[in-house]
Amino acid sequence: MEVILAEYLGFCYGVKRAIKIARENASDEQGGACTLGPIIHNPQMVERLKEEGVGTVDALEEMERGTIIIRSHGVGPQIYEAAEQKGLRLVDATCPHVRKAQLSSKALADEGYKVVIIGEKKHPEVQSIFEWSAHTASIVESVEEAEALEPCAKLGIVSQTTFSGARFKEIVLRLLDKSREVKIDRTICTATDQRQAAAMDLASKVDLMLVIGGKNSANTTRLAQLCAERCRTYHIETAAELQDQWFDKIEKIGITAGASTPDWIIKEVYKQCQKK
Repeated sequence: MEVILAEYLGFCYGVKRAIKIARENASDEQGGACTLGPIIHNPQMVERLKEEGVGTVDALEEMERGTIIIRSHGVGPQIYEAAEQKGLRLVDATCPHVRKAQLSSKALADEGYKVVIIGEKKHPEVQSIFEWSAHTASIVESVEEAEALEPCAKLGIVSQTTFSGARFKEIVLRLLDKSREVKIDRTICTATDQRQAAAMDLASKVDLMLVIGGKNSANTTRLAQLCAERCRTYHIETAAELQDQWFDKIEKIGITAGASTPDWIIKEVYKQCQKK
């Protein structure tokens, strides 16, 4: 049985940067260091950071002192203000690509554009981009929602950084006739494009794809969806989820992983597959 790794998989630049920042600010002192929400969408990495001295809180109210680390998905401007008012030391691990989308959202809103964010409504990154528009943006995640949008004088479009490039294009095409003046900032990051293209290419050449990453990871879930259109696909978090019956009569296995999946988990899955 042949096991093939996708050309691009695992940690992207923004995630590596966020993990590095978190580790540099780990603390065992009272008050400690915590991320506001999970720093990335990978439960195993979040647990490892906890062991290293970086906890997690869901709200600023849970911290009276210490260091609060802004996770890779970013937050709205009000969080920075609230942290300063509480006297917390703030460390910003927002992904630079997310930061670009936030600032683009703000700039478009300031220039009088009706901002449309193409992305998943409940995703924390999308929520942060929305907040930087001064809560004026519309969030669209399907062609149907784009078609239902009311026409406007000036339309500005940004995207969730991990959104599907193909779906982004489909939605944009439906939005073009909503205004005479349309400004588009395609804020999908290069790592997303690379991972999706590599996963689709590999899925078309193998009998089975394993997509590794947090079940709460949007970009990993999207990789699984894209691969499933081409071959049998399983989305797993760790090697412990592998089942022997999946590999019956399988000659080629492809492996990819989301942008928040640590190398050690990918290696464990790869080693287990080689034993099948």
